[in-house]
Amino acid sequence: MARELGRRTFLTAAGGAVTAAAVGTPAYATDDARDAGTAHDLVDVQLLNITDLHGYLQAAPGSTAVVTGAAGKQYTVGGVGYLAAHLERLRDGRRNSLFFAPGDLFSGWEFDAESLADEPTIEALNRLGLDFATAGNHEFDKSPAFLNAHMQDGVPFPRIGVDDAFPDSTGRRFRGADFRYYSANMVWTRTGRTVLPPYNIEWVDAGRGRRLPIGFIHLTAVGTDTGPTSYQPALSSLDEITTVDRRAAELKARGVNAIVLSMHDGAVAGSDFTTGSNPSGPAYDLALRVSPDIDAIVTGHWHCRFTMMVPDPDGVPRPFVEAGCHGQLINEISLRLDPRTGKVVRALTTSVNHPNTRDIAPDPEVQQIADYWEGYAARRARTPIGRQTASFTRARDGSGESTMGDLAADWALWAGRQPLGPMNDGNAHPNTPAELALIVAAPQTGQSILARDLVRDTASGGTVTLGQAWQSLGYGDPVLTVTVTGAQLHDALEQQWTEAPDGTLRFAPLAVSHNVRCAFDAAGPAGDRVDPADVLVDGRPLDLGRRYRLAATAYTLLGADGFTAFAGFTEPVRHTRDFESFVAYVRSREVLAPAALDRVTVKNASAAAARVGEVAPPRAARRADGTAAASRAEAAQLARADGTEHGFRVPC
Repeated sequence: MARELGRRTFLTAAGGAVTAAAVGTPAYATDDARDAGTAHDLVDVQLLNITDLHGYLQAAPGSTAVVTGAAGKQYTVGGVGYLAAHLERLRDGRRNSLFFAPGDLFSGWEFDAESLADEPTIEALNRLGLDFATAGNHEFDKSPAFLNAHMQDGVPFPRIGVDDAFPDSTGRRFRGADFRYYSANMVWTRTGRTVLPPYNIEWVDAGRGRRLPIGFIHLTAVGTDTGPTSYQPALSSLDEITTVDRRAAELKARGVNAIVLSMHDGAVAGSDFTTGSNPSGPAYDLALRVSPDIDAIVTGHWHCRFTMMVPDPDGVPRPFVEAGCHGQLINEISLRLDPRTGKVVRALTTSVNHPNTRDIAPDPEVQQIADYWEGYAARRARTPIGRQTASFTRARDGSGESTMGDLAADWALWAGRQPLGPMNDGNAHPNTPAELALIVAAPQTGQSILARDLVRDTASGGTVTLGQAWQSLGYGDPVLTVTVTGAQLHDALEQQWTEAPDGTLRFAPLAVSHNVRCAFDAAGPAGDRVDPADVLVDGRPLDLGRRYRLAATAYTLLGADGFTAFAGFTEPVRHTRDFESFVAYVRSREVLAPAALDRVTVKNASAAAARVGEVAPPRAARRADGTAAASRAEAAQLARADGTEHGFRVPC
């Protein structure tokens, strides 16, 4: 973007942005950066960024709606209408301004956006003028083709107006993003080629007809390809530091002397968004080691808020920032480039986090976009998709079985037998159908996929709406069909029971699909309660040496809810995400009727030593600061058995 602004005017505008308008305290590379006059005759570049919006267009939800600044002062934040107004003010008069994001702009969180294929988020970001973005882990929650072909290019699949391609706020069908996504370290395993371009080069106005390049290298969180929601069997993630150093060298060889790293991985550095203190986490470890050619490091993924300077390997300070989540903050980095070489004059770099406060008038056009989609989602939620003859509840009988659990297991079996969709290109193995399904109905750790009861609406004659189905099951996790041994299935059934140090027997019941029957010995010790002969799959006893195709959620198969028996599964095939898949299942069935609770039986129930076990009550998922999760998806991530890093619970 070329915005005409003379040097003297810039000094006035920059000073205002740093002092009066900005609530935050700027981070300075050196004391020289405090005096904007020292930037005389240099090329000024404004970098604005947000991160982890997750489709929250109306406001930051729950406890994330308030952020803490200097001296403990708190600010109510969030909403793309307000974001647009603040961006307009910050950009005003700036000749060279770039607006970007280090990932997780869509997917995983808000019904208004998620249930409409995240197209509302893209329309809002287009209107905000986003220039480019890093692919976060949640950008891979569907498939590489969904990101590339649909979100970027607007290609519909498969049914317009049902699965995607909804009319936007102008009445036109979804056209895709006006910006591009990048990632240097997400690759196709078979070829080693990157899924997205690894970097982009932006050109800024240096005056008198000259232009200078700035390179932006992009990283997606390592492990995205094996995470529960973003599990993609055909992809791999490369080492971050090696990747960045290689790409920085490429950019330097192309004559690019100013380089910024935008990475979807983060750190924790205190709770005051205006500063940074005691940093730790993978992004901070990287910041200390990655190539000195990187002039600024913009992070995300951890939903933290900080701005500070950290030394590169040569001891030269560079910005290290994160702008929270859900539209809480706008981070602003001011770079000064040498007009002859295009190099960043590091000593004059500043960075500040601006809160996206709601004490101003929102931009009317962007607010109208958010309001339009909110109304559209509400109407779509009321769309009938099926009928039920009775309620499905999570109330368990003496064996741990429930009608809602059985429904979920039957859905998972159906999902694991479906053909792959036209944009499901993240798989590397043949789609061999599932033979049985297991669903963790009440895990000891992690989050239950059973979100709420599916209660029959008597007034409508049992109509099931899209909103009811969507909200009753799932948190954005795909069903996987994998190959496991009969011994692994038996071990998983045994892992339903664990004995606590105080002798309490804990029970995490598994729901089984309609073609499975099993029994357990209530008088047996934990680890020896299930006889393989008492487990029938399609009427035949479980064969410990046989290989079975099992359908379950990625969350369970990867051990996030405490079941480790499936480790080492092979030939994974990823299917559709849970809530979307469950809506399709209800549509396909037309009428849902609860079956008899006869899939699991208890042996020796009346014996003196009989104990079924105690089911742990659901725990409220909370962040490291004690605040509650904002959504089911975030709760699932926070509750993961492996969800800690450096002592901090990573939220997404």
